[in-house]
Amino acid sequence: TPQFNTESSPRSCAAFRAARPRSPLQISTPMLSRARPRVPAAASLSLRSLATDRDAVIVSTARTPIGRFQGEFASLTASRLGAHAIRAAVERAGIDGSDIEEAFLGNVVSAGVGQAPARQAVIGAGLPWSVPCTTVNKVCASGMKSVMFAAAHIQAGLRDVVLAGGFESMSNAPHYLMQARSGYRLGNGTLVDGVVHDGLWDIYNDQHMGLCGEKCAEDFGFRREEQDAFAIESYRRAATAIEAGLLAPEIVPVEVAQRRGGPALVEKDSEVFATDESKIPALRPAFKRDGTVTAANAPSLNDGAFAAVVMSAAAARARGLKPVARILGFGDAAKEAVDFTTAPSDAVPLALARAGVSLSDVEYHEINEAFAVVALANMQLLGLDPDRVNVHGGAVAFGHPIGMSGGRIIGSLLNVLRQKDASIGCASICNGGGGASAIVLERLS
Repeated sequence: TPQFNTESSPRSCAAFRAARPRSPLQISTPMLSRARPRVPAAASLSLRSLATDRDAVIVSTARTPIGRFQGEFASLTASRLGAHAIRAAVERAGIDGSDIEEAFLGNVVSAGVGQAPARQAVIGAGLPWSVPCTTVNKVCASGMKSVMFAAAHIQAGLRDVVLAGGFESMSNAPHYLMQARSGYRLGNGTLVDGVVHDGLWDIYNDQHMGLCGEKCAEDFGFRREEQDAFAIESYRRAATAIEAGLLAPEIVPVEVAQRRGGPALVEKDSEVFATDESKIPALRPAFKRDGTVTAANAPSLNDGAFAAVVMSAAAARARGLKPVARILGFGDAAKEAVDFTTAPSDAVPLALARAGVSLSDVEYHEINEAFAVVALANMQLLGLDPDRVNVHGGAVAFGHPIGMSGGRIIGSLLNVLRQKDASIGCASICNGGGGASAIVLERLS
């Protein structure tokens, strides 16, 4: 998988660290590192106490297939990918683009994308210039946080029809010449990888986030064999779901122009079939010489986009639309950056309390597989049944387009709830810097 060099990753972390300019965030801030956020009393925030008309409902979702790094979507910008998902979500909702009152869309590695990536995607999808657009960057949770912003605006009575989602083209992220603007007086300059610098680097501890995954494995005692077994199961579930056509309802195919001949139609997630399961146990650690996190039990770099149309229940009813789900509750949690891996276990209880449901009410979960150990640790902390988590596989198998993933797992959860004839589901995702987001959904159709 492309983001790791299993021969030299331990050295490449050190090389990347040396190439980066010293950041103000590297200054020692002991009070900051020990501070813990105050969480408001959940009972006072129950979304079930809101008037029915102001309930936030999801009317439609759509996502592109997830493309491989430098693969089938490499010729498409992040915003063009976003436009594909947006156009499909609006069409599936059965509304006109002019009905959208505002848009919140996640994008993480925005360098080189151009001004206002969310705006580009919305206009590229054919929506009118009158739609206000905001780009959201909560790292891996950006796509989910965008849906949460949409729901909050609806519940507050500020909007009735909101577009949300996220997109990423990791294939097109640039490299940086950090000191080029002021000039190089003598010696060589160093290219810094924008994907790593802005998407995968723990700036507070000056290390690759893969080392945070290593710490999580050590803290919980998860052996390499357990992580590999989880990864293999993720690949198997994903492959089975794809081959059975179970993911088709989530996906809008994308036509990609080719140098010769007509356009190619990309209809399925391709990363799932790029790994030889038999070779997984033999892979070298990716981040430290004696580590347990590898290129196979961590997700790859990828390209993709997700979009959803979120409405007030009143607006959906007035248009004669049948929502697919109601957003019951959501929440964010945060802790020290190095322990971001377990932040979902804090966000999920908060979201459940706000939704007014208990953990036992939740029939299926989606937990973003930032690493195999992230899902393992949070399942253990929350006491979840593995058979009801990531039923169709997760990011280890599909890949992790970081601006998209938080939205992707919402769409995947809704698909599972429908196929299993279940009612309540919860999706959660950790994000760099120590945070996590979680959302609780009730299937309506």
